[in-house]
Amino acid sequence: MTVDVGSPAPDFTMPTDGGGSVTLSALRGKPVVLYFYPKDDTSGCTSEACGFRDQLPDFSAVDAEVIGVSKDSVASHDKFKAKHELTFTLASDTDGTVCEAYGTWVEKSMYGRKYMGIDRATFLIDKDGIVRNVWRKVKVTGHVAAVLKAVQAL
Repeated sequence: MTVDVGSPAPDFTMPTDGGGSVTLSALRGKPVVLYFYPKDDTSGCTSEACGFRDQLPDFSAVDAEVIGVSKDSVASHDKFKAKHELTFTLASDTDGTVCEAYGTWVEKSMYGRKYMGIDRATFLIDKDGIVRNVWRKVKVTGHVAAVLKAVQAL
């Protein structure tokens, strides 16, 4: 499945760091930046997470929620957050249903070996639950600034 601009964002409830949970529909009324990343504490994922952390005051200024999603466990998320002082929610999609719903669980290839993994992607969801921007195959450099600009333009 894939999610396109203008379509309703698939709802979900996922466990989060700190033993909590997040439900997308409960966040209606504010924009949501939902970003999918492959793995906690790897170089690209850490760089992206720290970028969102550093810009979080700017996202908060427009009342936007930032949620990072990977298939890592809640315990892994807790360690990742503590190590890098992340101040936004990390959700755990261990069974991959949310990744499937958003079309981020894809076949990848490295050194000729094919495997399934999370395609780095970000979805900007407006206050009414409609997808307004989609970034796929994200390159970390400059990405957070592009997302922030799109959120501020809502």
